[in-house]
Amino acid sequence: MLIKPPDNVRKVIAKLQDNGYEAYVVGGCVRDSYLGLCPNDWDITTNARPEQVKSLFRRTVDIGMQHGTVKVMTGSDGVEVTTYRIDGKYDDGRHPNDVTFTSDLGEDLRRRDFTINAMAYSDKTGLVDLFGGIDDLKSGVIRAVGDPEERFSEDALRILRALRFSARFGYDIEEKTGQAIYKLAPTLSVISAERIRDELEKLVCSDHPDRLRRAYELGITKVFFPEWDRMMECEQLTPHHYTDVGDHTIAAIEYAVHNFGDLCESDNRVLRLAILLHDIAKPVKKFRGDDGADHFAGHPEEGVTMAEDVLRRLKYDNNTISVVKRLVRYHDDTPELTYPQVRRFIADVGLSGMDNLIRLKYADLYAHSDYKREEKLQRLEGLDAMYRRIVEDRDCLSVKDLAVNGNDLIERGIKPGPDIGRVLDALFEIVLDDPGMNDRHILLDALNGII
Repeated sequence: MLIKPPDNVRKVIAKLQDNGYEAYVVGGCVRDSYLGLCPNDWDITTNARPEQVKSLFRRTVDIGMQHGTVKVMTGSDGVEVTTYRIDGKYDDGRHPNDVTFTSDLGEDLRRRDFTINAMAYSDKTGLVDLFGGIDDLKSGVIRAVGDPEERFSEDALRILRALRFSARFGYDIEEKTGQAIYKLAPTLSVISAERIRDELEKLVCSDHPDRLRRAYELGITKVFFPEWDRMMECEQLTPHHYTDVGDHTIAAIEYAVHNFGDLCESDNRVLRLAILLHDIAKPVKKFRGDDGADHFAGHPEEGVTMAEDVLRRLKYDNNTISVVKRLVRYHDDTPELTYPQVRRFIADVGLSGMDNLIRLKYADLYAHSDYKREEKLQRLEGLDAMYRRIVEDRDCLSVKDLAVNGNDLIERGIKPGPDIGRVLDALFEIVLDDPGMNDRHILLDALNGII
């Protein structure tokens, strides 16, 4: 195992050690280094008290003195240094009421959440692994340190962290740890919507979104996303599907993992959320037809309302909500494959959303059964090709891209007000039929047939 802290971290550790203190890098940076990953953060733990740390370094920032944390500034960077500590009671199910500083590294590691996060390292001492973290990394296991019920009772957010680490690394949750999660899942109600949102999003955007199934099985989503439980329990008796709504959704997200892995963070985030929610309304719109099959008419329209409910519950921003809603609304629509109709479809969806809509449609299609797949794929590929051609030709796709505007219409005697919008919409329809009509003189001449 090669652990190479950055130079600024090594210098802070060396100075602490040179002055008679213990000091180690600790937690996620040790875990990630073992896995050959590049750590995002390097945290230091020490038996030096906060005031002793401050006395050794010229520039420090007090960022959590009550919990023993000092940020040591090294150039423009900062390194967090925290004193070994024992946490007090967690009356709010999230934060310790108080902490007690200790000189024992083992006591500090003992209070941490999972074995894979409870390791420390220094060049001087080597690896300190008191709870089998390396063995669990080798076995691919998420295991609570000590008594799992105690760990999750201290901080309910650890329940979601267990799932998130499982999804990030593709690890299984150890049996007793899973049992404790199932028992204590209702305590997630004390966690803020923002923290739940962040953990859920990391799971959905991971390489192992199938852990959403585990979230259902462990009673986690029941607390803050009961719609997901209904999706997992909604059978689809139809030749177009081979599984329930929840597993179909997971299969669609997995398609995105394997086929759209190079997206920028913002596109990937929106796409994954849209896939997660695209069929959210199927359980409430389901009915058994005379043909003996299940049908879900109207689920995209109803899904818009339900998706917004979920996203607002989780405190998403208005822009994310708007974009995801539009993708949910149009995920099941395919226009007639003529250029005028495809232009109208793009105008309805919004040009900025079309790439992700096409991706969503591919993911949705390949999470269906094989029934009529070639026929469906041919239509989708046709839509995709026509969309690319329309963009390449720079066709007018919104009223604001017309060669005339409201001022031009006012100069032609149209009174300001609703009539301006009505006439511009009529001109836009002409241009959607024939992009060559988007010429100022042609459109002004066309007013005679509209006014």
